[in-house]
Amino acid sequence: MLKKTNIIISLITATLAVFVTLFSNTISGLMGNHTPSIIRWIALAWFSYLCWKRKNLTTWILFSMVIGAEIGLDFPIVAQELKIVSKIFLRLIKTIIAPLIFGTLVVGIAGHANLKQVGRMGWKSLLYFEVVTTIALFIGLLAINISKAGVGIKLPPVLDSEKLDVPPPSGWQETILHIFPENIAKSIAEGQVLQIVVFSILFAIGLAMVKEPHKRNLLNFCESLTEVMFKFTSAIMYFAPFAVGAAIAYTVGHMGFGILANLFNLLATLYIALFAFVLIVLLPIALIIRLPIKKFATAIIEPVSIAFSTTSSEAALPAALEAMEKIGVPRKIAAFVLPAGYSFNLDGSTLYLSLATVFVAQAAGIDLPIGQQVLILFTLMLTSKGIAGVPRASLVILLGTATAFGLPVEPIFIILGIDELMDMARTSINLVGNCLASCVIARWEGEAEF
Repeated sequence: MLKKTNIIISLITATLAVFVTLFSNTISGLMGNHTPSIIRWIALAWFSYLCWKRKNLTTWILFSMVIGAEIGLDFPIVAQELKIVSKIFLRLIKTIIAPLIFGTLVVGIAGHANLKQVGRMGWKSLLYFEVVTTIALFIGLLAINISKAGVGIKLPPVLDSEKLDVPPPSGWQETILHIFPENIAKSIAEGQVLQIVVFSILFAIGLAMVKEPHKRNLLNFCESLTEVMFKFTSAIMYFAPFAVGAAIAYTVGHMGFGILANLFNLLATLYIALFAFVLIVLLPIALIIRLPIKKFATAIIEPVSIAFSTTSSEAALPAALEAMEKIGVPRKIAAFVLPAGYSFNLDGSTLYLSLATVFVAQAAGIDLPIGQQVLILFTLMLTSKGIAGVPRASLVILLGTATAFGLPVEPIFIILGIDELMDMARTSINLVGNCLASCVIARWEGEAEF
């Protein structure tokens, strides 16, 4: 009861702070110039006390967004100097790109893709993953082109040292050639995610053909590398509250509170697109395989809650495996499909990536023709398969995609301000999509018990 009371008080406090901020001019005229700031800081002090009692990373990230907006509003000069904090965070994120993609793809393919052993389940899963995630990419692309959430944002001038000078290929021959790495070290240094993915896939295929014990030794190394990168990512995420707060503070301090309208437009676009994806894609699939919707929804409430609160699909894996087994998915199928889906079937994250990439271009004032958007989409069809089930890993792929297509990195600082709220939604859909995938494969294999 006390926990529910604290949550209600937190919501009332946050609402009060937003209300006072939006109507500060009116309140100033009625009660004095300093009254709105005093009310906001009192509300934030109480909000900080409640967050301190919870001592939860997600809670602190949400709190940092609020306090960052307040600092940007009341101390704009100081806020504009905080950009360095977000830049440090993004640099740390960039260091994860190559080893994380390499480890997850090699383990996902070489560790499970011996089709002689896994049989039909292997290619059926991969086929289903590719079809559903491709549809998700198209929905994300359609949604951002309709809402145009990034149009109208005026970015501050970017220094030459901040620009990522990676021009996109100009012709079809250069486009194809650009996919394949000539030097993997060069690809890593330039942040060419697609080339890293191609190298990882070919490496995994080669490893799958190697005999024991050499295969097992190298596979153990890649599994260890993946685990280390998971922990590395988790460690970096403890810096996320500071980076998120600094990003919001810089954004509000430099561009004013009005910029948040664009951010909420982007957030609404994502949530509506994900809801449409569930209705248009996931629900019909569930009906086609004759899945009991109510039973399925009841079973996944707990793992989805974990995924939503931790923004990590991996954190919800044990509960998801148990839930799928309870509703009638054989353990051997759930144990194969769910972990494989964390690399190949992140529906929410892939939808977000196509949406966010076009948002970056819109915010930068770059008009991407349909052909270029389709090229980005096909690129994401491959690069999104390297997303790990860890918090904000989609940011890694977004950064790499923007780099590969010569888009400026500045709008990503804006997205970072609300990435926590976006990550909650897309991670939840990732988990729902993977749970449904295990049901699909179970029915396709004729072993479903629901």
